Amino acid sequence: MRSEELRVLVIENYKGTDVGEMAVTFADRGITLDVVQAFNGTPLPVGPDDHDGMIVLGGDQNALDDSGSPYFPPLLDLIRAFDTARRPVLGICLGAQLLARAHGGGNIVGDELEFGYVPVTPTAAGIKDPLTAILDPHVPIFEWHSDTFTLPPGAIHLATSKAYRNQAYSVGNMSYGTQFHFEVGRTLAERWSTAHAGYLDAQRPGWRPQIARELEQHEAGACAFCAAFTNSWIDLVADARIRRSA
Repeated sequence: MRSEELRVLVIENYKGTDVGEMAVTFADRGITLDVVQAFNGTPLPVGPDDHDGMIVLGGDQNALDDSGSPYFPPLLDLIRAFDTARRPVLGICLGAQLLARAHGGGNIVGDELEFGYVPVTPTAAGIKDPLTAILDPHVPIFEWHSDTFTLPPGAIHLATSKAYRNQAYSVGNMSYGTQFHFEVGRTLAERWSTAHAGYLDAQRPGWRPQIARELEQHEAGACAFCAAFTNSWIDLVADARIRRSA
């Protein structure tokens, strides 16, 4: 199958939070992205039939904020529907927390801030998984969160960091969650830190020289990881479609 035949649903949960560096690989592979800005009230699709996979992105709200984000409950239903239909789901940061909730995991709100480029290490299972096997703690990946999750029943723990045990997992038929923001390059890092400078000043004094230094040191390696990870996920989506069509 030509990858340009694939159509992926992207759920944006917050203004200015998009697929970031993944866009380069999606364009190279000819993937069609249907972006739904759910935070703006754009309706979610009623089901998975029009898409081969779904990405649920990050956001400033927590995964239990049904009152502030009333689309969360139907989004949880959609996450489960995609997985039941064997159409891969990828949740990033808040998306990983929502994925965990959708499959029966817990959500922990307001823990320690993990910010900047952080070493992420694959578990024994992660080393064997085609998506997380390429993780290298010598190639730090961007993080920005203070919420976390417990693994859903039946999930496979794939990666960890010093501050947070649950950095990546798989669950269900073909769903993955990453707490780390592998999609972040300079554009998103600077956009987010500028928009939330006051918060960072209070929570992480000295963040400006920190992020400037880390971008110089780690952005190139992290972007290479993003390209490899995104390509592996596209391969998963393509293979799932072939299996459904067989």
